[in-house]
Amino acid sequence: MFVVIFRATVKQLDAQYSTTAARMRELALSEFGCLEFTAVTEGDSEIALSYWPSEAHIKAWKDHPEHRAAQKMGREHWYSAYSVQIAEIGRDYSSREFIL
Repeated sequence: MFVVIFRATVKQLDAQYSTTAARMRELALSEFGCLEFTAVTEGDSEIALSYWPSEAHIKAWKDHPEHRAAQKMGREHWYSAYSVQIAEIGRDYSSREFIL
């Protein structure tokens, strides 16, 4: 399993951002094999964690036309800076059972 860690400095969020973010989450989960997607914004910091079964799933998601358009809007309007990290999870355990 892989995790994509997206961190951003928020410039300006608007109604279009909310609609786009909801669509991207739904698309990732329903059509691209994303196992879990969690995002939070506090002040001018945003972080999103998404979990994927393979790097191929992540690449397909990254290259999807709607996602590319959302990335462009993020760069041009919503974020002043961002970073993306992809890591393979070597161990996964918790105090309760989660279904991924």
